[in-house]
Amino acid sequence: MSNKQRVAVLGTGLMGAPMARNLCQAGFSTTVWNRTAAKATALGAFGAVIAGHAAEAVAEADIVISMLSDGPTGALVQADTALRAALRPGTIWVEMGSIKPEEARAAAEDLRQLGVSYVDAPVSGGTKGAEEASLAIMAGGAPEDFDRVAAALSAMGRPVHVGPVGAGQLAKLANQAIVGIAIAAVAEAMLMLQKGGADPAAVRTALKGGFADSTILQLHGARMTNMDFTPGGLCALQLKDLNNALAEAESFGLRLPTLENTRDRFDHLVHQMDSADLDHAALYLELLARNGLAAQ
Repeated sequence: MSNKQRVAVLGTGLMGAPMARNLCQAGFSTTVWNRTAAKATALGAFGAVIAGHAAEAVAEADIVISMLSDGPTGALVQADTALRAALRPGTIWVEMGSIKPEEARAAAEDLRQLGVSYVDAPVSGGTKGAEEASLAIMAGGAPEDFDRVAAALSAMGRPVHVGPVGAGQLAKLANQAIVGIAIAAVAEAMLMLQKGGADPAAVRTALKGGFADSTILQLHGARMTNMDFTPGGLCALQLKDLNNALAEAESFGLRLPTLENTRDRFDHLVHQMDSADLDHAALYLELLARNGLAAQ
């Protein structure tokens, strides 16, 4: 199977690498670039072209997918003179990293001056979703631009158009608010079960299909019970998203007290407990420390 669209993927880390691999396997002509070149090399085995510079990656692309760590990093790459010269009018830039809605709108306006369209399409589902091409993809942009990139996005997950530019990032912030608060709730439930003598795994099985069931309960509940915090979704990135969500809420004149509390706990976990690079399920460790309990 082959697709005529040529795709450039900028950023091949924990998420970007499997996403690029899925594009290759879906038949898209895919060129990849990463600031740390070694992280892109393995994709050559799947047919990806490895670019030595971001400008080289985007030069022939119909679609540029950015999966970089944050908004400032993306803006720095987008500002590169060589990259800007290499971008062709008519190209669509798809921002799939999690950035602020205002950063997405600013990036869209900047690229519009180069004749490049913009879709912000952040994802949810973690590394598991990236590996399985089952990511939830929340896309903001003009409907006609979404239509042009829908096939490529579908190779990585389930894209849904949620509104104009910036709406995808707003949807992702809502997602991350739910995720962070749910992790906190699951951590408290798992600790209560363990201290009370119940089998947390058996309880998770019992709750399947009920109102309390969720991917976070089943996946992260098991991580907490097994004390396995191998990174999928990093604590540092979860904290970044919660800070962005609260800043966005403040711009609407809103106070979100449950989210504020959860953000404060992640902030303590990242900055006081040196856990930035652990999976965000490691909020369980903050709960243990809060209760004077040692991690076992």
